[in-house]
Amino acid sequence: MVVRVLTGLSDMKPPVHFKEPSREPDISSPGNQTPLHLVSQLEHIKQQMARDSIQFIRFEATDLHGVSRSKSIPSRFFHEKATHGVSMPRGYLELTLNPKDNEVGYISSTSFHRDIILSPDLSTFRVLPWTEQTARVICDPFTVLGKPVSTSPRYIAKQQLSQLQDYGFSLYSAFTYEFCIYGIAEVINSKTISFPAATLLNNQDQTFIQELIEGMYYIGVNIESFSSSAGPGQMEISFHPEFGIEAADSAFAFRTGIKEVAKKYNYIASFFSEIGFYNSGILAHSLWNINGQKNYFSGSFGTRELSDVGKYWLAGLLLHSAALSCLMAPAVSCRKRYFKYSKDSKETVNAKWAYNDNSGSFNIKCHGGKGIQIENKLGSATANPYLVLAATIAAGLDGIKRKLSIQDVSEEKQNTSHLKALAIPLKLEDALAALEEDLCIREALGDTFIRYFVTMKRYELETEEIDAERKKYLEYFI
Repeated sequence: MVVRVLTGLSDMKPPVHFKEPSREPDISSPGNQTPLHLVSQLEHIKQQMARDSIQFIRFEATDLHGVSRSKSIPSRFFHEKATHGVSMPRGYLELTLNPKDNEVGYISSTSFHRDIILSPDLSTFRVLPWTEQTARVICDPFTVLGKPVSTSPRYIAKQQLSQLQDYGFSLYSAFTYEFCIYGIAEVINSKTISFPAATLLNNQDQTFIQELIEGMYYIGVNIESFSSSAGPGQMEISFHPEFGIEAADSAFAFRTGIKEVAKKYNYIASFFSEIGFYNSGILAHSLWNINGQKNYFSGSFGTRELSDVGKYWLAGLLLHSAALSCLMAPAVSCRKRYFKYSKDSKETVNAKWAYNDNSGSFNIKCHGGKGIQIENKLGSATANPYLVLAATIAAGLDGIKRKLSIQDVSEEKQNTSHLKALAIPLKLEDALAALEEDLCIREALGDTFIRYFVTMKRYELETEEIDAERKKYLEYFI
């Protein structure tokens, strides 16, 4: 179970030569002299705040699990905090939901007690229509010396998008989430959350759905479709594709927003499922040129087959599927969905792909108005969307750089003694080992991040049976 975090190609054929990446992600550290374009942004935001009578602004950042951590400030301090940032203890982003003293000792680090600075990405400033006189802005965490926090999932995702851009590509992607809506019991005791709203969608609570869809659109989260799903109270939401970090930002905003809107109607929205419902999280994506004019996954005109670039990318996803599964299904409970694909093995299940087939790990969608997409279906809705985005890029780009073929990947062994390529571990502890030993993913996401992630996951595994207090909060926060 998961909880808080530690700290150009031309429009011709697939690329033959690549330039070495050099660009740093576009993140401005706090405290530096404010550039002119940021001054203009600040003035525009201040005018909007005055027009909408905004009294409070939430400075939000994601933790390891995609849960929003924030500090709210009165509007009169916005200019100062937008320029210099807002301080927050590092442990808020890098420990579990309910950190204990022995957890800090387990990691043998004192850095959790130090402050970090939340520096706002002003392009993400949004007025929240479901709260009174409140806005929010998504932040990137920095050390007090002005260096990006290397365990920040959003920073890691920006790094990978920057790498992609250096090779002449942009990512066009969208998440699809399953989650559950519950009615709040008269008394919530421990894990008691009762009365799933079985027919909530479409005809039971149209007011709730309408406020949700319209409110999300108002803050820039463009929901393309929604429907009821297989289980009682289970919903499926699909977002409209976006380029770059905006796809993950939308998913992050939705994960908090749906809980706030649901609370107004005496519901609890939960992406976490310990038993019963296996809430999936799918990343549909395609690779485009920098200008967003050409889909590199689409083959020659009139064909419904992946291009060579698309095949290289898919081969990378397949080769690194074991490590990807650790980041995309990061809890014991959400890995249960893999078991339905395991017939002969009790240890692993093979990653499979197919055209227009929802039963595999990777589905190649050939229909729709934007050309071919690959659906990465390894994920759970509990996974951090920034890490899903980053890991998918790292694996796919490795396939392109090495010009991997799907056939070669099927025969190649990974750098582990017990796993072959395409084998997805059923147990989280085996997936953690695969993540540690996947040198490509480790280098892409950063050795510091991988060490923190693996350490915290192992801590959660070791304390899973005794830490009932942590389990009590999962359905509410995730």
